[in-house]
Amino acid sequence: MQIVADENIPLLEQFFNEFGDIRKVSGRTMTAEDVQDADILLVRSVTKVDEALIAKSPVKFIGTCTIGTDHIDLKYLDALNQQRNLDNEQKIAFSSAPGCNAEAVVDYVLSAVSVLIDKRDQVFQDISVGIVGVGNVGLRLRRRLEAMGVTVLAVDPFKDSEEVGELSSLDEALAADVVSLHIPLTFADAMASEDVEHATHHLINAQRLAQMKPNACLINSCRGSVLDNAALKEHMAQHTDFEGIIDVWEGEPNLDLQLMNRCMLATPHIAGYSLDGKMRGTEQIYQACCQTFGLPIRNKLAQLLPEPSIKKIKFGDSVPVHQALRTAIRAGYEIRVDDGIMRSTLLRTEGEPEAMRTKFDLLRKNYPLRRDIPTIRIEVPSKRQDLQHALEAAGFDVRLGKR
Repeated sequence: MQIVADENIPLLEQFFNEFGDIRKVSGRTMTAEDVQDADILLVRSVTKVDEALIAKSPVKFIGTCTIGTDHIDLKYLDALNQQRNLDNEQKIAFSSAPGCNAEAVVDYVLSAVSVLIDKRDQVFQDISVGIVGVGNVGLRLRRRLEAMGVTVLAVDPFKDSEEVGELSSLDEALAADVVSLHIPLTFADAMASEDVEHATHHLINAQRLAQMKPNACLINSCRGSVLDNAALKEHMAQHTDFEGIIDVWEGEPNLDLQLMNRCMLATPHIAGYSLDGKMRGTEQIYQACCQTFGLPIRNKLAQLLPEPSIKKIKFGDSVPVHQALRTAIRAGYEIRVDDGIMRSTLLRTEGEPEAMRTKFDLLRKNYPLRRDIPTIRIEVPSKRQDLQHALEAAGFDVRLGKR
């Protein structure tokens, strides 16, 4: 079989060599010519999979190594499969990787919030967090924050409170000190009539920004267009204490550099870019591919993951809990490094849109993948059970030192 894959998908050879020949191409510029002989097509979020790309391809399996599927024309895929069924041809199997990088995005939000509360001389328990969307990422974030003693207001019209805990209204969630977005990108014209009111494109617009506290913090690490970027820029111009922490951007790789400059923290769509998360996404697609073609699952991610670069952190008797939390979270992921690299790289491209697009994609392609927080072991003194509980709540593997 012929496999055509985004060149930035990790562990391609290790997982997919047994299926046939692998041809790597640029995901951003993938064309119909690239996939004209593909039996298996493997993509990420930068590739639009639609009629123009696959209509003349013999593809039998499409996998996206991402949580989101808004880059996949699922309506066209369904129509194409109906036609293939009528023609007695093999249908196209499709799989995404839900939850593969949920841990990494939670780590990103924790690091972002730790920077915010440092700036405001607070601790985690001083703030409330509104979570918009309680799926794989939002629910994991909720449980982590609540274990840390943070007040959480969560909203999701498609979830049941028995499944994800007490739910609030959107208005209530937007009244929190910090609002974190974890929703897919959906459009009204692509949804069933009864669900149109829940379309997420520009869900956070000028009106909803005005509902938030003047000094609130908005974090977007899901999809760029769920947030009206122009409205956010205008809102922050009028409310200088309002903070924006943005990882995903409308129109990327074209960015509004003025908006980036107004944000407290800005990163190049890498919130989910942990080594564990990206490799987990490849594994999930590999497993789905095996199921599609009736092959045994021979490869396991646990056999392929390297050791963490930071294997162990050890704290002494006198460290305050809030200081230990901040140190440990940022040892796992220091968001300010990515913020600084992005600003210094993209500001040099002002007035050069092609250079900006190229640099933005290179920031993602060459990103030094981090490890998830649970891979880090922390040792604390046996008498510091308060520290043990706080760090375990934040997701770390905590061990008590010898007495």
